[in-house]
Amino acid sequence: MFDIVTVGHFAIDYIHSPRIVSPKPTLGGPPAYVSLAAAKLGSNVSVISKVGEDFSNDYTKWLKNQKIDLSWLKRIRGASTTQFAIKYQRGWKRKLQLKARAPPISANDLPDFLQAKAVHVAPIANELSEELVMKLRKTTSILSLDPQGFVRRFDREGNVSLQHWKGQSVLEQVDVYKSSLNEIEAVTGTANLQLAVRKIADHGVKIVIVTRGMRGSKMLFDNTFYNISAYSSKIVLDPTGAGDAFSGAFLAEYVRGKEVLWCACVGSASASFVVEGVGPERFGEREETYERAEEIYEKQSKD
Repeated sequence: MFDIVTVGHFAIDYIHSPRIVSPKPTLGGPPAYVSLAAAKLGSNVSVISKVGEDFSNDYTKWLKNQKIDLSWLKRIRGASTTQFAIKYQRGWKRKLQLKARAPPISANDLPDFLQAKAVHVAPIANELSEELVMKLRKTTSILSLDPQGFVRRFDREGNVSLQHWKGQSVLEQVDVYKSSLNEIEAVTGTANLQLAVRKIADHGVKIVIVTRGMRGSKMLFDNTFYNISAYSSKIVLDPTGAGDAFSGAFLAEYVRGKEVLWCACVGSASASFVVEGVGPERFGEREETYERAEEIYEKQSKD
C-alpha cells in the first residue's frame, strides 16, 4: 500500500529563460515533481510511467536515492522519453514544444495488485486513456487529477496550444482536481474563475484547486472558496514543476487526514521551494516546508 502513486510520463526538459543562459537536459514530468514533494514530507510514493532508452541511469539512481519507488517504471526499447523545450518569456509566460513522446500508458500496463491511498493522474502529452482512469478509480479511495495533458494540442512542429477537452466521464471519477487558470478555462469553456471552478465541482469533485503562480491559488471545498497565498520566494529561477509539487505536497497531507486548508498551504509552500532552483533540484525539508505553510495559513482568506 503506497500513500501516493503518480501516473503519467516522466520528461526530459530543455528549459530556456532569461535566468538560464545554457539550457541542459533536465529531469521533469509530474512523476518526478509530485513524488519528490510528497517524499520530502515522509510519504511512501511510487510511479507508473514509461520512458525511452535515452532516460539516463543517473536519473533512476537519483530518484531511488530520493525514496521514489520505480518498480512500475517501464523503459521501452527503441523508444524516446517524452521531451519538451520550455521557453519562458517576460512575466514567466511559457511556450512549450514537444520534441519527443514516449509510448502511451494503457490500462494493461497497470500492475495487478495496485493499491494506494491516493492516485494522481497527470498526463502531459495525451498519454493516458479514459479506460485507464476508470481502472485506476478501483485502486484507491482518493483519485486526483491534473488535466494538463488532456487539454494540450500539438501542431506538426510540436508547438503546444490548449484545446477544449470533453472529459465529463473522467471528471465524474475524480475527488481532487488541480489545474492552472488557462487549463480550467480549456476544460470548462469559461474564463470566469468561480464559475469554472463550480462547473468542475458539479461533476462531483470534492476539492477543486486552481493555481495562479505568484498570485496564489483558489480552492473550492465544502461549498466555500478559499484564497491561498503564494509564499514570496526571494528568487525565482524556474517555475517548472511548481504546480506538480503543489499536488504532491497537498496529497501527502490529505491522505494523513489533515485539514484541507492546511493541505493547500503545504502545497503552496512546497511549490515555493521548487521555483528557487532549476528543475527538481530544490525541495524543502519537512520542517522548513511546514514553517512556510504556517505563514501562508495565517494569510489565507475566504470569498
